[in-house]
Amino acid sequence: MVLDHSITPETVNITNCDKEPIHIPGSIQPHGMLFVLSGPSLEILQVSCNSENFIKLKPQELIGKSIQNWLNADQVQALNQCLAENFDNVNPLKIKFNHLNDQHFNGIVHRSHQFVVLEIEPTNGNNNFSFFDFHAFVKTPLDKIQKAKKLTELCQVIVEEVQRITGFERVMVYRFNSEGSGTVIAEKRTKNLAPFLGLHYPASDIPKQARKLYLLNLLRIIPDINYTPVTLFPAENSLSVEALDLSLSILRSVSPIHIEYLNNMKVSASMSISLIQDKQLWGLIACHHNTPKYISYETRTICEFLAQAMAVEITHKEANETLDDIQKLRGIQSQFVQSISSNQNLAESLISETNQQGLLDLVGAQGAALYLDKKLFLCGKTPKSEEIQQLIQWIEPLINPEELILSTDSLAKLYPAAEAFKSVGSGILVMAISKVNQNYLLWFRPEVVQTVDWGGNPNKPVEQAEDGSLYLSPRQSFERWKETVYLKSLPWKKSEINAVLELRNNIIGIVLRKAEELTEVNQELERSNNELDAFAYVASHDLKEPLRGIHNYSSFLLEDYRHILDEEGVNKLQTIARLTQRMEDLINSLLHFSRLGRTDLLLRQTNLNELIEQVLETVKVSFHDTNI
Repeated sequence: MVLDHSITPETVNITNCDKEPIHIPGSIQPHGMLFVLSGPSLEILQVSCNSENFIKLKPQELIGKSIQNWLNADQVQALNQCLAENFDNVNPLKIKFNHLNDQHFNGIVHRSHQFVVLEIEPTNGNNNFSFFDFHAFVKTPLDKIQKAKKLTELCQVIVEEVQRITGFERVMVYRFNSEGSGTVIAEKRTKNLAPFLGLHYPASDIPKQARKLYLLNLLRIIPDINYTPVTLFPAENSLSVEALDLSLSILRSVSPIHIEYLNNMKVSASMSISLIQDKQLWGLIACHHNTPKYISYETRTICEFLAQAMAVEITHKEANETLDDIQKLRGIQSQFVQSISSNQNLAESLISETNQQGLLDLVGAQGAALYLDKKLFLCGKTPKSEEIQQLIQWIEPLINPEELILSTDSLAKLYPAAEAFKSVGSGILVMAISKVNQNYLLWFRPEVVQTVDWGGNPNKPVEQAEDGSLYLSPRQSFERWKETVYLKSLPWKKSEINAVLELRNNIIGIVLRKAEELTEVNQELERSNNELDAFAYVASHDLKEPLRGIHNYSSFLLEDYRHILDEEGVNKLQTIARLTQRMEDLINSLLHFSRLGRTDLLLRQTNLNELIEQVLETVKVSFHDTNI
């Protein structure tokens, strides 16, 4: 693919290949032919230029006419039925043109925007493939698929069965990782071929638009890479100015880059079947042959069915393989739950000496850091405190508010400053306890230098065309090519990430439960305080009553009998009056003090002289009471 002249060898990158419009090639492979039809009338708007080879009619004889002119009533009804139903429920149609004697075709119908696309392939005389034939082909492979105990065994079963059914010289299961590159995890090949098992292939080998088509069209066959593309006539139909979208076409012409890629691998024919899991492209069953090889539609359907059955089993097999890990991790989780539940301090319960090893074992980490309420707590082998503080600032905007989890096994690629602490933190797993309060729990893994076996140099070479422009060429060699990978830790397992999510849920649940308990305690305290207020009011009222009597009678005595009392008697009565007033003031103060925590504090000026006089008075009384 020719690139912009301004691109240099240093700036060329694989993403340029993603711009190739492989869904609108304007041509098909020659092992079948294609009609573009319009609506209920089934008028032929476009047709592949190889029509004469299959139905002995030139394109010019077909354009503008209805395909009904060459089909019987039952076939026309079947085509019309396709317009109202899901095409997967009616494909393939058995097609026979009226003017041909014994030639039969498989017809595959799909929609391309407002148009109906009919593709036909010769059946080679086999027009009676029944359900019982299909059952006979799939029964044994299905039994083996269901009996496979592990994922590796399942993948080996499928490659052996697909090779037995199709006769391809090499059949592989190619699994994608989270970064888009793939690994051959199962292989069945003839003895004369070099093994590809265990080899890695870069994500650039299958560009983004190709991955999209693998999701739309589950099976793709190229019987002969040296074919001559068959164009459509006319190039654009009368009802549209845009090129025909052939994303769902089984005959769609192949990208020249992919043809060159297969040619460099010395592959003459190929077939690929998509393995879909959770609506994502999990992997491919890839089939190669060193000479041209055509596989009938019926046989391809069998292979596609087996691949779908395998895809269902993939989930179960992967779950079984991680069951032991899950049970171990849940055991560690239960210890955390008990510790957190019995400890009011979250930091102590997570980073305590008794829990530190369990915290690390939970995800197989060598270090962890808890950032809680602007304080940092460390355990195990971690970066320096200031490095973690800066890392948290970088992490904060990246945390997804819905998932609240961030993980990578190559931190330095995303955060270059991490290279400084690669020996302890090449991989991190972050859990947001509370994104609002910026409370995080981080786990660290050290760098693990790895050797990866690639199927050839994964870096596509930059070639120069005759006009001086640069373009990316598929690799010329697929010999085993070793690469040493730095700045990466061991990858985080899905079971470990799930364990962290469960731990977070447990922490949040316990915190909420403690908050509810605290609310109940506060409510009980409020009730007790209300009762105390009522008691204090009643008590103060009852205590004030006799004090007033004592104060009043003391005043009466002073008024009525002062003239017969000596000075000492008068002083004592005055002291009684003062003490009763003091006692009433203390009761009022006690009542105000009992309400201190439930009312707002009001500041006011105080005469310190009066306060000192009150203190001296109290001391004076106490001094007289001691008789000193």
